[in-house]
Amino acid sequence: MAETTAPDTSTVDQSVDHGDLPEVPQAGTGPTGTAAPGASVSIEDVEEAMKDVVDPELGINVVDLGLVYGLHVDEDTNLVVDMTLTSAACPLTDVITDQTEQALEGLVNDVAINWVWMPPWGPDKITPDGREQLRALGFNV
Repeated sequence: MAETTAPDTSTVDQSVDHGDLPEVPQAGTGPTGTAAPGASVSIEDVEEAMKDVVDPELGINVVDLGLVYGLHVDEDTNLVVDMTLTSAACPLTDVITDQTEQALEGLVNDVAINWVWMPPWGPDKITPDGREQLRALGFNV
């Protein structure tokens, strides 16, 4: 284990008044940090909320497309989403990340997306509801 030492504060100007600076949020709280302290959240609640996250190219939610591979919530209601995309070259990861954070706001404290590429996504991962939605849009699945 590496040994850590305290930073040298002898060169820091201790006379600077930081009173006019905004309060800095605690580390680890992302933009979704509005879940009640001690609240618990079920995977089913998270999965249902994730249905509001829509693939911008296909117009179908990421759950029914089979893009969500795993949901992991810890005791502090921090969430890690194992998710893939229909293509590793997809330029819209930021859009999906923003939608995910908005969909889960108030439900979890923090969201991290773990982009995974194995196993690769394929049409076999689409749920029956997703297939129905794609057929309604004219896709042959």
